[in-house]
Amino acid sequence: MFLALAALHGMILAAWPSLPVIALGVWWNSNTISHNFIHRPFFERRWQNQVFSAYLTALLGIPQALWRERHLAHHAGVRWRVRVSPQILVETALVISLWGVLAVFAPRFLLGVYVPGYTVGLALCALQGHYEHAAGVVSHYGRLYNFLCFNDGFHAEHHAYPGVEWCDLPSRAAAGVRTSRWPALLRWLDCFSLEGMERLVLRSTGLQRFVIARHQRALAEVFTGLRVERVTIVGGGLFPRTALILRRLLPDARITVMDQSREHIETARAYLPQEIGFDVRHFDSVERPDCDLLVIPLCFQGNLEEIYRQPPARAVLVHDWIWRRRGVSRVVSVFLLKRVNLITS
Repeated sequence: MFLALAALHGMILAAWPSLPVIALGVWWNSNTISHNFIHRPFFERRWQNQVFSAYLTALLGIPQALWRERHLAHHAGVRWRVRVSPQILVETALVISLWGVLAVFAPRFLLGVYVPGYTVGLALCALQGHYEHAAGVVSHYGRLYNFLCFNDGFHAEHHAYPGVEWCDLPSRAAAGVRTSRWPALLRWLDCFSLEGMERLVLRSTGLQRFVIARHQRALAEVFTGLRVERVTIVGGGLFPRTALILRRLLPDARITVMDQSREHIETARAYLPQEIGFDVRHFDSVERPDCDLLVIPLCFQGNLEEIYRQPPARAVLVHDWIWRRRGVSRVVSVFLLKRVNLITS
């Protein structure tokens, strides 16, 4: 499969040699085909792997032997130093020769398309590497990204088991792994704190009415026919919209808000009736709380895919992004880019 995709990459580049094709090709191939080739060479014979390495070198403009040594040093946690070898010399000469041919026969293309596309591709690779490790080794379990990039999002698992084939990485997922809802290239979006948005809602009664109305409509639709006696709301502090709505929709249910922040809990108390319970602690995604309905927040830090696969309660309501539809699902607001998913077991 990887050989076929590498050939397809070469054909696309030959047919549409444009800046975005070059940039995205350098980034995507380096993190999928090239990356897997580094850890698990595709051929049994050494010369065959050297030929394929030379092909990737010409395709990406990056000497693969050099890239391999640098990447393995990263996994070993040691400082990388260039070690000259015959393969590195040959592949470096191949890149220089390719650039030389372009400079002579297509100088406009080289300077106006190839060099900018190549530079953007390397920048994307650098951005990817930075955000995969900026807060320690971080995984991303989004289905779309891991489908397109062959489980590259299972980064913590890959560091723990660098020799495991890409298709087996999901089976190595474990509790306690640092995760992000965003793939590495979009992880800078974590800077726009959801908590900051919550605090903005606290300052505006108009925003409070808006979010309650939108959420109540969606929750009423997904809860049709659902009988619940005990509810645990994870991360329900600050403005407790879910607790307020469930108090209306499930008047007979016993509701507990679980939040590790005492400050958040105290803020939420001002909005809720006395019969609402509070539990000041962190929720671990592997535990199974004593409740009929578990509510997971949009800002959940943990293995959300595992919760979807094996719901830790009879019913689990997940506040998720609008593009992640699971189970019985309703859009909360296009403006908020949000939906709710109800998973039952």
